[in-house]
Amino acid sequence: MIRFAVVGTNWITRQFVDAAHETGKYQLTAVYSRTLEQAQHFASDYPVEHLFTSLTALAQSDAVDAVYIASPNSLHAEQACLFLNHKKHVICEKPLASTLREAQAVIACARENQVVLFEAFKTASLPNFLALRQALPKVGRLRKALFNYCQYSSRYQRYLDGENPNTFNPAFSNGSIMDIGYYCLASAVALWGEPDAVIASACLLESGVDAHGTVVLRYGDADVTLLHSKVSDSTLPSEIQGEAGSLVIEKLSECQRLTFVPRGGRVQELTQGQHINTMLYEAETFAGLVSANQVEHPALEVSLITAKLLTEIRAQTGVIFPADSQ
Repeated sequence: MIRFAVVGTNWITRQFVDAAHETGKYQLTAVYSRTLEQAQHFASDYPVEHLFTSLTALAQSDAVDAVYIASPNSLHAEQACLFLNHKKHVICEKPLASTLREAQAVIACARENQVVLFEAFKTASLPNFLALRQALPKVGRLRKALFNYCQYSSRYQRYLDGENPNTFNPAFSNGSIMDIGYYCLASAVALWGEPDAVIASACLLESGVDAHGTVVLRYGDADVTLLHSKVSDSTLPSEIQGEAGSLVIEKLSECQRLTFVPRGGRVQELTQGQHINTMLYEAETFAGLVSANQVEHPALEVSLITAKLLTEIRAQTGVIFPADSQ
């Protein structure tokens, strides 16, 4: 059993804990929160023995083998390095870091301490995403792809009302491309690696983060367009087009359905069964890496390339974080 702790007590953390326990490979042994009351409230639903309000004390604890980090984006790199330096395996919510420099430092830290670092990009571990990867040859020569994730944020009204929620605050390394746009970008990297070129545009809010944007990735004579937005909704699926047909993916982040449409032919269903809690698969993947102490794994390269592209996209669109000057 992997004895793990959580940093952050939001709904995403709860979903991961439930997924981890569902695998039968984890035991939640510790909860960190800035206040003891918050830690107690979260832990009340689980048989947790240890509560922490100090990250250093948690890092030093002998009761923990691994840590799941779900704090604000701006804190990911610093917190990950703290735990890695104390020989704890780390699964960190996406994005792994605010900048390419930070991502490089975190990965170097994991290698130096010979512990597992894994970015919690759940899409790449989903059965339907794995089926998508296997089905890519069906489309023939790749020509175009459209990865779409546009979802009106539940916190946008708070921003319009004059509040400053984390979601639209550059101090927390946030914004559309760093949030839901990440799924589109990392999915492309997971399928095709680093592009030859990237062209990005975005609409910025007065706070300084992007409300929505468009990114075009060039792969030889094919292009992959990414549409992302936190201020509008879309019902369009994502699509990969080749000379022999198209693969259609409904809700890319969850890969809810996968179909293949041969050129001039009928729709072929490729959808695989998936657990209702789609974080189950990233929990399984991380558990496998920890069990084998596989410090070097392919997902690290995806994380590094994605961090490089995120940094370049922000440079092109004018989104600046405090971490950029550090």
